[in-house]
Amino acid sequence: MTSADLGFNENFEKFRDENKLVGFTIGRVALEHKERYIVKTENGEIEAEITGNMRFSAQGREDFPAVGDWVALQAYDSDFGIIHKIFPRFSVIKRQAVAKFGEVQIIAVNIDFAFIVQAADRDFNLNRIERYLTICYSSKVKPVIILSKTDLITPAEVTEIKERIAARVNNVPVFALSNITKEGCGELKNIIEKGKTYCLLGSSGVGKSTLINNLAGSEMLKTDAISEVTSKGRHITTRRELVVLENGGILIDNPGMREVGVADVSEGLEITFDKISELSGNCRFADCTHTSETGCAVLEAVETGKISEQSYSNYLKMEKEKAYFESTSAERRKKDKDFGKMLKNYKKDMKKNKFK
Repeated sequence: MTSADLGFNENFEKFRDENKLVGFTIGRVALEHKERYIVKTENGEIEAEITGNMRFSAQGREDFPAVGDWVALQAYDSDFGIIHKIFPRFSVIKRQAVAKFGEVQIIAVNIDFAFIVQAADRDFNLNRIERYLTICYSSKVKPVIILSKTDLITPAEVTEIKERIAARVNNVPVFALSNITKEGCGELKNIIEKGKTYCLLGSSGVGKSTLINNLAGSEMLKTDAISEVTSKGRHITTRRELVVLENGGILIDNPGMREVGVADVSEGLEITFDKISELSGNCRFADCTHTSETGCAVLEAVETGKISEQSYSNYLKMEKEKAYFESTSAERRKKDKDFGKMLKNYKKDMKKNKFK
């Protein structure tokens, strides 16, 4: 396997040359577990950890390697290495970290396409799809919507779901498939390109790992049967993992996400809710919040049915979450800055007292 097979391109090559990393082993992070990483290289997989300097200089989670990252490491033998450098990322899919206000959780990096997977029989939720679309657009990642488990509903119901998606979502491909009958899997497999990276997003039990196995034609990831009690898929994936398909496509599976909290997603919101963004320019007031103002073009469109009430409500909720994230993030940065200033003054005073 070559670096190109893992997605290495001329931009990464240029960075390696400019930063004089030719003497290092170059690889891609395939798995992360408690600050230990499995890195795929041309010579196989290497278990690695980061340098102490990288750990202590990190300002946040985004400064650590993530699944999908390209890294430069020093290999001490065929099984272990030390990561010295993380290559610049061309995309980062992230969300508001659960129970950690103002912080983000990285889902995957260097992603070209995101497969948004929802089970057509039980998991289908347009509001959640809009959330996934928003974090994809804000991350510069192209989304693809996948309806799984279509064998559990009728063809008419599949058509009805597609029509509901089309009424609220523009210019996003939609694939309907069954991991049991394999119907639709071939069409999806045909769009996967060699050297491109695809990330699977969705709730637990929608069939993401099974889908990867079907696309790969082998049992690459562990799966489980449907629960007879709840009729739901059991949550199997507990960590992010990168796998390479026989046709050259690169897939990253993710644990199911119960919460899809948005973070800094201004551009993503504008693209997902493009109708609202377009109409905003017709509002009477430039700072219109689209909630109660007289002369609001968005509210008028909701009243006349040009914009779905459900989509409008979802938009307002995500705008509120974004604003809250930005305020808590700014507060956290201020606290970090104040702490850094206090530490600097402390060291300065210690130095003065030393020479008295």
